[in-house]
Amino acid sequence: MNIYIKLIMEINLFKKIYNFLNHIGINLIKIFNLIYIFKFLKDLSSFKKKGGKVSNFNIILGHHKLLSGKIDKHYFHQDIHVASLIYNSNPNKHVDIGSRIDGFVSNLASFRKVEVLDIRENKIFHKNIDFKKMDLNSLPREYYNYSDSVSCLHTLEHLGLGRYGDNINPDGHIEGFKNLINITKPNGTLYVSFPISNMSRVEFNAHRVFEVNEILKWSSKIKIFKFDYINDYGNLREDIKLEKLISEKIKYGCGIYSIKVIK
Repeated sequence: MNIYIKLIMEINLFKKIYNFLNHIGINLIKIFNLIYIFKFLKDLSSFKKKGGKVSNFNIILGHHKLLSGKIDKHYFHQDIHVASLIYNSNPNKHVDIGSRIDGFVSNLASFRKVEVLDIRENKIFHKNIDFKKMDLNSLPREYYNYSDSVSCLHTLEHLGLGRYGDNINPDGHIEGFKNLINITKPNGTLYVSFPISNMSRVEFNAHRVFEVNEILKWSSKIKIFKFDYINDYGNLREDIKLEKLISEKIKYGCGIYSIKVIK
């Protein structure tokens, strides 16, 4: 038994080392892929023998071992799912704060206009995307009661940790959530998602992870009318009652909250 425990500890240590190196730009997988240089040379030789002409080299190694498409289990499901909810509700105006541009926002832009607010610079040129640089936690008054439909996916958990150039603030996520309510018109709909677990924690400075019911402590001006989540295995579960999740073990899931704003 001690051997298995030691093995698990060694695996966890390797994961931590791998994640740390990856965060600072050292990708061990790409380094390992250098072993496929021999396949590249063999393929190049075969291509030339069959009459192929090479203009220049752009060497990509290891892709023959990948799946047909790599997805992030949280973003893949949440982006499609929330975009479909907005498609069905067809609001007069939709504003997004900080969600993924090449996922959720692009999904929305395929069928409607969307106004995007983000603390980071972004030069987006698309007829259906109107981008504005803005800090959610320094919201101008003119954005109060601004839109009948608002989204903020996988963003609140970062606010106040400095990762994206925002000011350090231990309560940044709560202040940001209250400003999301401020942006949303009375009886408007707010779509929010963030990492969930059985126990709240801060993994500085990457993100926070929240206990599933913690959102209820942030404001009294909300009514959650739909809750969906992605479990630890990457499966989307729809229309789940919050109390049912208390008994399920969740280490790093994604909660998707559809909220009616009450003012």
